[in-house]
Amino acid sequence: MNAKKWDVYVYGDVNIDIVIPGVEKFPEPGQEDEVSVMETFVGGGAALFTLGVGKLGLHPVFQGEVGDDCYGELIRNKFRESHVDDSLLMISKELKTGISLSFTNEKDRSFLTYRGTNEKISIVNVDVEKVKEAAHIHVTGYAGSINHNEYLELLKKIKAETQATVSFDVGWDSTGEWKPEIRDLFPYIDVLFMNETEAEHYGRKESAEEAAREFARTAGMAVIKMGKKGSIAVKDGRLYQAAPYIVEAVDTTGAGDSFNAGFVYGFLRGKSMEECLKCGNGCGALSVTALGGNTGFPTEEKLETFIKNQETIERNK
Repeated sequence: MNAKKWDVYVYGDVNIDIVIPGVEKFPEPGQEDEVSVMETFVGGGAALFTLGVGKLGLHPVFQGEVGDDCYGELIRNKFRESHVDDSLLMISKELKTGISLSFTNEKDRSFLTYRGTNEKISIVNVDVEKVKEAAHIHVTGYAGSINHNEYLELLKKIKAETQATVSFDVGWDSTGEWKPEIRDLFPYIDVLFMNETEAEHYGRKESAEEAAREFARTAGMAVIKMGKKGSIAVKDGRLYQAAPYIVEAVDTTGAGDSFNAGFVYGFLRGKSMEECLKCGNGCGALSVTALGGNTGFPTEEKLETFIKNQETIERNK
Protein backbone atom coordinates (compact mmCIF):
# COMPACT_ATOMS: atom_id res chain seq x y z
CA MET A 1 0.00 0.00 0.00
CA ASN A 2 1.04 3.59 -0.53
CA ALA A 3 2.58 5.43 2.42
CA LYS A 4 -0.53 7.49 3.09
CA LYS A 5 -2.11 8.90 6.23
CA TRP A 6 -5.05 6.49 5.90
CA ASP A 7 -5.49 3.12 4.22
CA VAL A 8 -9.15 3.78 3.38
CA TYR A 9 -11.35 6.88 3.21
CA VAL A 10 -15.11 6.31 3.55
CA TYR A 11 -17.95 8.82 3.28
CA GLY A 12 -21.55 7.90 3.92
CA ASP A 13 -24.28 6.80 6.29
CA VAL A 14 -24.01 5.98 9.95
CA ASN A 15 -26.86 5.44 12.38
CA ILE A 16 -28.02 3.38 15.32
CA ASP A 17 -29.74 0.02 14.77
CA ILE A 18 -32.01 -1.11 17.59
CA VAL A 19 -32.67 -4.79 16.92
CA ILE A 20 -35.68 -6.51 18.47
CA PRO A 21 -35.65 -10.22 17.58
CA GLY A 22 -38.50 -12.70 17.91
CA VAL A 23 -41.29 -10.25 17.12
CA GLU A 24 -44.17 -12.27 15.63
CA LYS A 25 -46.80 -9.52 15.95
CA PHE A 26 -47.08 -5.93 17.09
CA PRO A 27 -49.14 -5.10 20.21
CA GLU A 28 -52.70 -3.93 19.71
CA PRO A 29 -53.49 -0.24 20.35
CA GLY A 30 -53.37 0.46 24.08
CA GLN A 31 -51.51 -2.78 24.84
CA GLU A 32 -47.92 -3.49 25.87
CA ASP A 33 -45.88 -6.57 24.97
CA GLU A 34 -42.54 -7.58 26.46
CA VAL A 35 -39.55 -8.92 24.53
CA SER A 36 -36.63 -10.93 25.88
CA VAL A 37 -33.95 -9.05 23.92
CA MET A 38 -33.49 -5.52 22.59
CA GLU A 39 -29.96 -4.70 21.41
CA THR A 40 -28.32 -1.46 20.22
CA PHE A 41 -25.68 -1.46 17.46
CA VAL A 42 -23.95 0.87 15.04
CA GLY A 43 -25.59 0.63 11.60
CA GLY A 44 -25.38 2.13 8.13
CA GLY A 45 -23.65 0.41 5.23
CA ALA A 46 -20.72 2.84 4.98
CA ALA A 47 -20.12 2.70 8.74
CA LEU A 48 -20.27 -1.12 8.86
CA PHE A 49 -17.72 -1.34 6.04
CA THR A 50 -15.44 1.09 7.88
CA LEU A 51 -15.70 -0.77 11.20
CA GLY A 52 -14.87 -3.98 9.34
CA VAL A 53 -11.66 -2.81 7.69
CA GLY A 54 -10.64 -1.26 11.01
CA LYS A 55 -11.13 -4.56 12.83
CA LEU A 56 -8.98 -6.27 10.20
CA GLY A 57 -6.04 -4.02 11.02
CA LEU A 58 -6.29 -1.34 8.35
CA HIS A 59 -6.42 2.35 9.27
CA PRO A 60 -9.64 3.88 7.88
CA VAL A 61 -11.09 7.37 8.23
CA PHE A 62 -14.83 7.98 8.17
CA GLN A 63 -16.48 11.20 7.00
CA GLY A 64 -20.11 11.59 7.98
CA GLU A 65 -22.31 13.19 10.60
CA VAL A 66 -23.99 12.28 13.86
CA GLY A 67 -26.16 14.20 16.29
CA ASP A 68 -25.00 15.89 19.47
CA ASP A 69 -26.55 13.12 21.55
CA CYS A 70 -25.80 9.89 23.39
CA TYR A 71 -26.08 7.83 20.20
CA GLY A 72 -23.53 10.03 18.45
CA GLU A 73 -21.14 9.45 21.35
CA LEU A 74 -21.79 5.70 21.21
CA ILE A 75 -20.86 5.70 17.50
CA ARG A 76 -17.66 7.65 18.15
CA ASN A 77 -16.64 5.19 20.87
CA LYS A 78 -17.32 2.20 18.63
CA PHE A 79 -15.24 3.75 15.83
CA ARG A 80 -12.33 4.31 18.19
CA GLU A 81 -12.55 0.72 19.49
CA SER A 82 -12.20 -0.50 15.89
CA HIS A 83 -9.23 1.78 15.07
CA VAL A 84 -11.32 4.12 12.90
CA ASP A 85 -10.18 7.75 12.65
CA ASP A 86 -13.27 9.83 13.49
CA SER A 87 -11.64 13.24 12.93
CA LEU A 88 -13.90 13.85 9.89
CA LEU A 89 -17.08 12.79 11.71
CA MET A 90 -19.10 15.98 12.16
CA ILE A 91 -21.57 16.72 14.96
CA SER A 92 -24.89 18.31 13.97
CA LYS A 93 -26.54 20.83 16.27
CA GLU A 94 -29.74 20.67 14.20
CA LEU A 95 -30.50 16.98 13.63
CA LYS A 96 -30.21 13.95 15.88
CA THR A 97 -28.40 10.72 15.06
CA GLY A 98 -30.44 8.47 12.77
CA ILE A 99 -32.15 5.44 14.31
CA SER A 100 -33.54 2.30 12.70
CA LEU A 101 -35.76 -0.09 14.66
CA SER A 102 -35.44 -3.62 13.30
CA PHE A 103 -38.19 -6.10 14.19
CA THR A 104 -37.13 -9.63 13.26
CA ASN A 105 -38.47 -13.16 13.36
CA GLU A 106 -37.55 -16.41 11.63
CA LYS A 107 -39.41 -15.45 8.44
CA ASP A 108 -38.97 -11.73 7.93
CA ARG A 109 -37.73 -8.34 9.10
CA SER A 110 -39.55 -5.00 9.40
CA PHE A 111 -38.07 -1.57 9.98
CA LEU A 112 -39.01 1.83 11.34
CA THR A 113 -36.38 4.42 10.44
CA TYR A 114 -35.62 8.01 11.40
CA ARG A 115 -32.89 9.20 9.02
CA GLY A 116 -31.74 12.09 11.18
CA THR A 117 -28.26 13.29 10.19
CA ASN A 118 -28.25 10.82 7.26
CA GLU A 119 -30.73 13.21 5.58
CA LYS A 120 -27.76 15.46 4.80
CA ILE A 121 -25.75 12.82 2.96
CA SER A 122 -24.62 13.94 -0.49
CA ILE A 123 -21.66 12.65 -2.47
CA VAL A 124 -20.69 16.27 -3.22
CA ASN A 125 -19.55 16.47 0.42
CA VAL A 126 -16.64 14.10 -0.20
CA ASP A 127 -13.44 16.00 0.62
CA VAL A 128 -11.10 15.21 -2.28
CA GLU A 129 -8.23 16.97 -0.49
CA LYS A 130 -8.60 14.36 2.26
CA VAL A 131 -8.92 11.54 -0.29
CA LYS A 132 -5.43 12.53 -1.48
CA GLU A 133 -4.17 11.40 1.93
CA ALA A 134 -5.68 7.91 1.56
CA ALA A 135 -4.53 4.85 -0.38
CA HIS A 136 -8.11 3.87 -1.21
CA ILE A 137 -11.67 5.24 -1.20
CA HIS A 138 -14.83 3.17 -0.80
CA VAL A 139 -17.93 4.70 -2.40
CA THR A 140 -21.60 3.93 -1.69
CA GLY A 141 -24.97 5.68 -1.99
CA TYR A 142 -25.52 5.66 -5.77
CA ALA A 143 -29.15 6.37 -6.65
CA GLY A 144 -29.39 6.43 -10.44
CA SER A 145 -30.68 9.60 -12.06
CA ILE A 146 -30.95 11.31 -8.67
CA ASN A 147 -27.18 11.65 -8.29
CA HIS A 148 -25.55 10.02 -11.34
CA ASN A 149 -23.89 13.20 -12.57
CA GLU A 150 -22.45 13.98 -9.12
CA TYR A 151 -20.93 10.49 -8.89
CA LEU A 152 -19.42 10.72 -12.37
CA GLU A 153 -17.90 14.11 -11.60
CA LEU A 154 -16.46 12.88 -8.29
CA LEU A 155 -14.95 9.71 -9.74
CA LYS A 156 -13.32 11.64 -12.57
CA LYS A 157 -11.86 14.08 -10.04
CA ILE A 158 -10.53 11.28 -7.83
CA LYS A 159 -8.86 9.63 -10.81
CA ALA A 160 -7.34 12.92 -12.02
CA GLU A 161 -6.24 14.43 -8.71
CA THR A 162 -5.44 11.53 -6.35
CA GLN A 163 -3.55 8.26 -6.31
CA ALA A 164 -6.34 6.46 -4.47
CA THR A 165 -7.79 3.24 -5.81
CA VAL A 166 -11.60 3.11 -5.80
CA SER A 167 -14.10 0.47 -4.70
CA PHE A 168 -17.76 1.12 -5.44
CA ASP A 169 -20.78 -0.74 -4.06
CA VAL A 170 -23.66 -0.03 -6.40
CA GLY A 171 -26.44 -1.03 -4.02
CA TRP A 172 -30.12 -1.71 -4.67
CA ASP A 173 -31.92 0.66 -7.04
CA SER A 174 -35.13 1.55 -5.21
CA THR A 175 -36.29 3.61 -8.23
CA GLY A 176 -36.38 0.50 -10.43
CA GLU A 177 -34.76 2.28 -13.37
CA TRP A 178 -31.44 0.34 -13.25
CA LYS A 179 -29.85 3.17 -15.18
CA PRO A 180 -27.76 1.85 -18.14
CA GLU A 181 -25.58 4.96 -17.92
CA ILE A 182 -24.05 3.54 -14.75
CA ARG A 183 -21.47 2.10 -17.17
CA ASP A 184 -20.10 5.64 -17.56
CA LEU A 185 -18.71 5.25 -14.02
CA PHE A 186 -16.94 1.94 -14.56
CA PRO A 187 -13.66 3.23 -16.12
CA TYR A 188 -12.98 5.12 -12.88
CA ILE A 189 -13.65 2.14 -10.57
CA ASP A 190 -10.99 -0.40 -9.58
CA VAL A 191 -13.28 -2.75 -7.62
CA LEU A 192 -16.96 -2.83 -8.61
CA PHE A 193 -19.26 -4.57 -6.11
CA MET A 194 -22.78 -5.84 -6.81
CA ASN A 195 -24.92 -8.68 -5.55
CA GLU A 196 -26.29 -11.28 -7.94
CA THR A 197 -29.68 -9.61 -8.48
CA GLU A 198 -28.18 -6.15 -8.98
CA ALA A 199 -25.75 -7.53 -11.56
CA GLU A 200 -28.51 -9.21 -13.54
CA HIS A 201 -30.66 -6.05 -13.47
CA TYR A 202 -27.89 -3.62 -14.43
CA GLY A 203 -26.39 -6.03 -16.95
CA ARG A 204 -29.72 -6.97 -18.57
CA LYS A 205 -28.27 -10.50 -18.58
CA GLU A 206 -29.61 -13.92 -17.64
CA SER A 207 -26.72 -14.57 -15.24
CA ALA A 208 -24.52 -12.54 -12.95
CA GLU A 209 -21.44 -14.09 -14.54
CA GLU A 210 -22.39 -12.73 -17.96
CA ALA A 211 -22.95 -9.31 -16.44
CA ALA A 212 -19.65 -9.42 -14.55
CA ARG A 213 -17.74 -10.27 -17.72
CA GLU A 214 -19.27 -7.25 -19.44
CA PHE A 215 -18.70 -4.89 -16.51
CA ALA A 216 -15.04 -5.93 -16.16
CA ARG A 217 -14.29 -4.82 -19.71
CA THR A 218 -14.29 -1.23 -18.45
CA ALA A 219 -14.04 -1.50 -14.64
CA GLY A 220 -10.82 -2.79 -13.07
CA MET A 221 -12.70 -5.84 -11.82
CA ALA A 222 -16.30 -6.85 -11.17
CA VAL A 223 -17.01 -8.67 -7.91
CA ILE A 224 -20.42 -10.31 -7.45
CA LYS A 225 -21.80 -11.46 -4.09
CA MET A 226 -23.83 -14.64 -4.68
CA GLY A 227 -25.16 -15.32 -1.17
CA LYS A 228 -25.35 -19.05 -0.47
CA LYS A 229 -23.51 -19.71 -3.75
CA GLY A 230 -20.38 -17.87 -2.61
CA SER A 231 -18.87 -15.16 -4.80
CA ILE A 232 -17.31 -14.59 -8.20
CA ALA A 233 -15.06 -11.97 -9.75
CA VAL A 234 -13.92 -11.16 -13.26
CA LYS A 235 -10.64 -9.38 -13.95
CA ASP A 236 -8.76 -9.13 -17.25
CA GLY A 237 -11.28 -11.50 -18.80
CA ARG A 238 -10.64 -14.26 -16.28
CA LEU A 239 -13.32 -15.66 -13.95
CA TYR A 240 -12.52 -16.33 -10.30
CA GLN A 241 -14.81 -18.18 -7.89
CA ALA A 242 -14.94 -18.93 -4.18
CA ALA A 243 -17.31 -21.35 -2.46
CA PRO A 244 -19.45 -20.13 0.44
CA TYR A 245 -18.70 -20.85 4.09
CA ILE A 246 -21.67 -22.45 5.81
CA VAL A 247 -22.57 -20.99 9.22
CA GLU A 248 -25.70 -20.69 11.32
CA ALA A 249 -27.20 -17.30 10.50
CA VAL A 250 -28.52 -15.20 13.39
CA ASP A 251 -28.80 -11.79 11.71
CA THR A 252 -27.97 -11.06 8.06
CA THR A 253 -27.76 -7.28 8.57
CA GLY A 254 -24.60 -5.92 6.98
CA ALA A 255 -23.47 -9.18 5.36
CA GLY A 256 -22.81 -7.49 2.02
CA ASP A 257 -20.88 -4.61 3.61
CA SER A 258 -18.87 -7.14 5.62
CA PHE A 259 -18.00 -9.01 2.41
CA ASN A 260 -16.86 -5.73 0.87
CA ALA A 261 -14.63 -4.99 3.86
CA GLY A 262 -13.03 -8.43 3.68
CA PHE A 263 -12.42 -8.20 -0.06
CA VAL A 264 -10.95 -4.66 0.12
CA TYR A 265 -8.73 -5.77 3.01
CA GLY A 266 -7.36 -8.54 0.77
CA PHE A 267 -7.07 -6.18 -2.20
CA LEU A 268 -5.05 -3.62 -0.21
CA ARG A 269 -2.89 -6.33 1.33
CA GLY A 270 -1.94 -7.49 -2.18
CA LYS A 271 -3.60 -10.89 -1.92
CA SER A 272 -4.59 -12.96 -4.97
CA MET A 273 -8.09 -12.72 -6.42
CA GLU A 274 -9.01 -16.10 -4.94
CA GLU A 275 -7.76 -15.01 -1.53
CA CYS A 276 -9.67 -11.72 -1.75
CA LEU A 277 -12.88 -13.62 -2.46
CA LYS A 278 -12.21 -15.98 0.45
CA CYS A 279 -11.63 -13.00 2.76
CA GLY A 280 -14.91 -11.50 1.58
CA ASN A 281 -16.81 -14.77 2.03
CA GLY A 282 -15.28 -15.31 5.46
CA CYS A 283 -16.16 -11.85 6.74
CA GLY A 284 -19.66 -12.06 5.29
CA ALA A 285 -20.24 -15.47 6.88
CA LEU A 286 -18.94 -14.56 10.32
CA SER A 287 -20.88 -11.29 10.35
CA VAL A 288 -24.23 -13.12 10.28
CA THR A 289 -23.43 -15.30 13.31
CA ALA A 290 -24.41 -12.60 15.83
CA LEU A 291 -27.03 -9.87 16.20
CA GLY A 292 -25.94 -6.56 14.70
CA GLY A 293 -24.14 -5.72 11.48
CA ASN A 294 -20.62 -5.73 12.96
CA THR A 295 -20.77 -7.78 16.18
CA GLY A 296 -19.67 -11.05 14.56
CA PHE A 297 -17.13 -9.41 12.24
CA PRO A 298 -13.66 -10.96 12.76
CA THR A 299 -10.23 -9.64 13.53
CA GLU A 300 -7.48 -10.45 11.03
CA GLU A 301 -6.32 -13.39 13.15
CA LYS A 302 -9.83 -14.78 13.59
CA LEU A 303 -10.50 -14.50 9.84
CA GLU A 304 -7.33 -16.40 8.95
CA THR A 305 -8.12 -19.14 11.47
CA PHE A 306 -11.72 -19.43 10.26
CA ILE A 307 -10.69 -19.81 6.60
CA LYS A 308 -8.03 -22.41 7.44
CA ASN A 309 -10.48 -24.41 9.53
CA GLN A 310 -13.14 -24.28 6.82
CA GLU A 311 -10.66 -25.48 4.19
CA THR A 312 -9.54 -28.32 6.47
CA ILE A 313 -13.15 -29.41 6.94
CA GLU A 314 -13.71 -29.28 3.17
CA ARG A 315 -10.59 -31.38 2.45
CA ASN A 316 -11.61 -34.01 4.99
CA LYS A 317 -15.09 -34.54 3.54
